[in-house]
Amino acid sequence: MDMKRTIYQRLSEWKNAGDRKPLMLKGARQTGKTYLLKEFGQNEFRRIHSINFQKDKTACEIFTGSLSPQRILESIQLYLETKVDKTKDIIFFDEIQDCPRALTSLKYFCEDMRELAVVSAGSLLGVTQIDEPFPVGQVSFLNLYPMSFEEFLLAVGDEISYKKLRALHYPDTIPPVLHHRLMERLQEYFVVGGLPEVVSTYCSYMGDRPEAFARVRAKQEDLITAYMSDFSKYSGKIAANEIASVFESIPAQLARENKKFKASQVIPQGRFSRLKSPIDWLTGAGLLIKVKIVNSGEIPFEAFTAENRIKLYLFDIGILGALARIPPKNLYMKSDLFSTFKGAFCENFVAREFIYSGSGQLYSWMSNTAELEFIREIDGEVYPIEVKAGHSGKLKSLNVFAAKYQVKYRTRISARNLEFNEQSKIHNYPLYLSYRFPINPP
Repeated sequence: MDMKRTIYQRLSEWKNAGDRKPLMLKGARQTGKTYLLKEFGQNEFRRIHSINFQKDKTACEIFTGSLSPQRILESIQLYLETKVDKTKDIIFFDEIQDCPRALTSLKYFCEDMRELAVVSAGSLLGVTQIDEPFPVGQVSFLNLYPMSFEEFLLAVGDEISYKKLRALHYPDTIPPVLHHRLMERLQEYFVVGGLPEVVSTYCSYMGDRPEAFARVRAKQEDLITAYMSDFSKYSGKIAANEIASVFESIPAQLARENKKFKASQVIPQGRFSRLKSPIDWLTGAGLLIKVKIVNSGEIPFEAFTAENRIKLYLFDIGILGALARIPPKNLYMKSDLFSTFKGAFCENFVAREFIYSGSGQLYSWMSNTAELEFIREIDGEVYPIEVKAGHSGKLKSLNVFAAKYQVKYRTRISARNLEFNEQSKIHNYPLYLSYRFPINPP
């Protein structure tokens, strides 16, 4: 199975940068950080020297005392019984949040030993209580998310579809036969999601789809159990049961017509202020995507936010299905792909693809009875986006927004094929093309 990740190119750019700092790869558990960095180290360097602080607790002793890079490098060579070439090798600190002193040492590698390539990975860096000073400004960061739909296409061996998507430019069209094929692939992705271990399981049993889906769901349930155990292990002073309650409430929150997060749906008579810390914990751990709701289409969107006006989506579409306990056949075999769970999967999928494409903070717009799933600001232009579950549906909210604010065009993301209608100023994107938004005229 091909596990090509688009972020690999950015790792290569980091390696070749003249002012290279130590690199930290962040992301939720099971997004493939360790696999990716080991593959990168083996492919691009003479040798990779790895320490996993979660598996090997005694390795933290290397960082007691002086944090001089020369002393640490000598200790690593003794500990691993190896020789490190500072200009040809790479050092990899895995699960670095379990060794705070190693985290601090990155500052000194940045200051005194830039010639040595140092990478690190951490799953819970945003939530782990660390007393040591963080090396602000002296580390480069990259985020690794679950595999995008395009990466999933490569993993299942559909390189033809992948290349067709990557080659699209304005004002191209997509042949109906390819559109149908990609919508079927999207149904698979809605069941499997993008966690590499789950995708690998699916690829191993693709010849027998019912068996493949059964094994996928079992793997997803195992991962949910592992995430739940992290809540109690790493939650610190925040109540682990409240973190779990927020996490488990997401399918029910998204099943409502108005998807604004309601604290009372997590805890009876609950107030948002009580759940703010659990939400921040889950967001920091990379398990939730927080979309801020605004009531204005003016820039900057952030000026029109309130901390309790948010929508929450899960970090992986496959985990959403497993957490909602929707049988895979209901997602895959329905003639109407989205008859189950309404538009929740569509919205969650689009949010996930937007984040992976580098959108940054996402925003939604609500005003009276009008609601847009997403509004994006790109190069000073505002793009209103309405997500539809099927092929049809009125664009009332999109039209309300466009009448109130100056926009280049309106965007619908749905099961429809790609279409750029310049006369009506509407661009139709098929769901599977969310990652490529916006495809603008040259």
